[in-house]
Amino acid sequence: MASSAVTSSQSPRPPRPNLAFRRLRGQRSPGEFAAAVRRAAREIEERVSCDARYIGRVEAGEIRCPNYAYERVFLHMFPGRTLTDLGFSPRSSVRGRGARDTDEAPPPHTTSPAYTTGETEETYETYDTQDPYDTHENHEESDVQRRAFMTGGTATVAAASLGPFGITFGAPAADRRVHRVGTSEAGALEEAVRRIRLLDDRHGADGLYRRAAAPLRTAYELLDAGTTRQTTADRLYAGAGELAISVGWLAHDSGRFEDARSHYAEALATARMSGDPALEAHAFCNTAFLARDAGRPREAVRAAQAAQRAARPLGSPRLLSLLALREAGGWAGLADRPGCEQALVRAQTLFERGPSETDPEWMTFYGEAELEGLEAQCWSTLGDWTRAARHARRAAHLQDPHFTRNIALYTAELADDLARGGRPDEAALAGLRVLDLLGEVQSSRIQTMLAGTARVLLPHRRASGVSAFLERHASLPRIT
Repeated sequence: MASSAVTSSQSPRPPRPNLAFRRLRGQRSPGEFAAAVRRAAREIEERVSCDARYIGRVEAGEIRCPNYAYERVFLHMFPGRTLTDLGFSPRSSVRGRGARDTDEAPPPHTTSPAYTTGETEETYETYDTQDPYDTHENHEESDVQRRAFMTGGTATVAAASLGPFGITFGAPAADRRVHRVGTSEAGALEEAVRRIRLLDDRHGADGLYRRAAAPLRTAYELLDAGTTRQTTADRLYAGAGELAISVGWLAHDSGRFEDARSHYAEALATARMSGDPALEAHAFCNTAFLARDAGRPREAVRAAQAAQRAARPLGSPRLLSLLALREAGGWAGLADRPGCEQALVRAQTLFERGPSETDPEWMTFYGEAELEGLEAQCWSTLGDWTRAARHARRAAHLQDPHFTRNIALYTAELADDLARGGRPDEAALAGLRVLDLLGEVQSSRIQTMLAGTARVLLPHRRASGVSAFLERHASLPRIT
């Protein structure tokens, strides 16, 4: 992959921070506040895919006015206030205008029909707030996405929502007239990562993985095209690396372990090339998780320890907590109970320090439910079924309903632990709950777990409820 050419250029006028919005967030982390925004949206039957990065952009003043969906949610969260009270500019003052005033317009240049304009900073919300469910924006791309979400299945949804780049994915790179890329492409790349994660949270990986390959190819083509600003280059490298990790996770969760390993390695190489310790820690984190699932526990321990070395300067206790859990999973795979217990204690201690401003945006999934779920997996690997079931039950109970896939995952873990712990009736009930969720969730990992549970329950097929679970499970399509 070629390195981006970075030269100096005139910087645009910096945005004015939205201090009013920052005060409303209070002591909550950006990820926690984003979760509160999503909960408020569900209360009024609105759908927004808010995350920590979106909150950060609002507070930095990069989004001067939200779209209509977010406006309704914010006004619901803070009744009696106007958009101006929340620190936003009136819609009439920003609609249809770029961040530059007329005297700051860039010199004329030729643009490629395949690319959007490079170095324009958006002030009216586009990428990070143009939610695919928003029915009030009239942009052509939003209309296409809206129809896909209204009428299509998961695969159609993925096809529409993974293409915000404004680039024709199918055209060979040699056929494109390349120019220096800028903030529009960087924002589109970050949006692709966000939408993949959102769809995975709701639907699982199986229907998404193949659709995500084209945006990933495009991401690295953007790096080869180069940019005129170091800050934009940094965003492109980080975005490409995070996209490689997201696509790797889709491969991981759908049972394509070798593909996942390749994508994680690509993300790690990108992190090393750009000197990005946060991306390096994330890549090693996922590598450790994959190694554990692939039956390479010693590699899992070493990768988790490497992730912790990269993450220490970042100052995020929650990130270090997650990485300690990854290490614990490796020790459990080595049947090293003392090593596992020590890592679990460290993970719990770090978690209790609470969220911080330095928590990476991709960690919005990591809350108390995930902590319980990962600990359940450790005890299950060690064969302590009773303790594993207790933690899995807590995980399923604590999980935010937004993370449908995780609810199915924790419940599948619970069913398996109960079955192996000699409680077939309860295991069958949990298994039936997972089957109810499989209409929304497509995850080979979860289906593999259920298949294992079914095998354990076969000797108990005459027990109350077990036969119903086994019959429904037998009707599932075979995993290919």
